[in-house]
Amino acid sequence: MSDTARVLVLTRPGCHLCDEARTVIHEVCAELDVAWTERDITGDADLERDYGEQIPVTFVDGARHDFWRVDAQRLRRALIS
Repeated sequence: MSDTARVLVLTRPGCHLCDEARTVIHEVCAELDVAWTERDITGDADLERDYGEQIPVTFVDGARHDFWRVDAQRLRRALIS
């Protein structure tokens, strides 16, 4: 994860849930002025093994936060606390 990004989302190309998660994360992080980053797991055997069935997976401050869907209110609370 980037040194400045508090939110990391693991994704893969062509994933409609990833598209939805990206939108929610972008909106919440923009609202709170929080940096976020995205990482494509394609080609990373370890990430594919660990998270391939749960994509998208969201981390906040290095801890796993959500998978499949991102709830804006839950993300907002995690970032404010």
